[in-house]
Order: sequence, then C-alpha cells, then structure tokens
Amino acid sequence: MSLERVLPLEASYPWVEERKRRGQKVVFTNGCFDLLHPGHTRYLAAARKLGDALIVAVNSDRSVREIKGLGRPIVPQGERAEILAALEAVDAVTIFDDPTPQKVIARMLPDVLVKGAGWGADEIIGRTEVEAAGGRVVLMEPVRADEFGGALETLSTSDMIKKARQGCG
Repeated sequence: MSLERVLPLEASYPWVEERKRRGQKVVFTNGCFDLLHPGHTRYLAAARKLGDALIVAVNSDRSVREIKGLGRPIVPQGERAEILAALEAVDAVTIFDDPTPQKVIARMLPDVLVKGAGWGADEIIGRTEVEAAGGRVVLMEPVRADEFGGALETLSTSDMIKKARQGCG
C-alpha cells in the first residue's frame, strides 16, 4: 500500500540511515508537486535511476502558500504525498513545513540530490552539505509539452492552473 511509504518527517531520517547502512545509494528530491503531470513522473523516474532508493520531500500546505501564494496548493499535502508514494519510481515520501528543504537535506545527507535544471548552481539548497559529505548534485532537464504532441513549452503546474482558471477554450 502506498500510504506505508508516506513517512512522518522524523521517521524519514532513520529510513534514509537504514538504506545507507545497507550500502544503498539514496536519491533525494523535493517540491510542491501540486498537480502531478508527465513532467513530474518522468523527472521522478529519471531521478530514481540515479540510485537504489528515492525519497521525495513534499512542501506542506503552509509552505506552498508561502512560496506560491494564496490559492495554492490546489491538492492538500496528504493527498499529494499519497499520489507520489503510489508511483513505482518513488520509495518514500515525507512532508516538510519549512519554505526550503535545507534542514531536511542537511540531516539526511543523501548520496544524490536532484533538482530541475532551471536552478543555478549557487541556488541549489543543500548543495554545499551534500557535496561536503561526498554526495553529488544532478540537474534534470524539464520535460517539454511538445514531447506529448502539445505546445513548445515546458510542463508546469503553475501554467496548468493559469490555463484552467482562464478556461481551456
């Protein structure tokens, strides 16, 4: 059951430690994941291939509102976590309440930190800690909608919400 893979934040740290103790390479990524789309699923599948276990840290509803503004998230944190945990590529999901995953990454120290390629090297939260611990940071190129026969634009939850609010006609 996918709900078993949704871990309280404090339980996620021993989960990571246990995998490392077994010699597994732990991959970490994070985000709001408000409306899941093919860009997310492809991103997570590619991230999972970089190691033996993928843990996804999801922004809490409060932190999403702080980052994205009122009206977000569309999908509550528990549902977002459950949907992510149901994906084959995802081994565990946890929810964090801060605007950034800095504290989570610094405590987990994953072997691989994955972020979207839109981030500049100096903007990646947790990069310093992960690399100092011998890990690496991998930037993933975004999936473009034209790969699905759509427009020549990058898939984006914010764009999807904007289109829906404007009407799809």
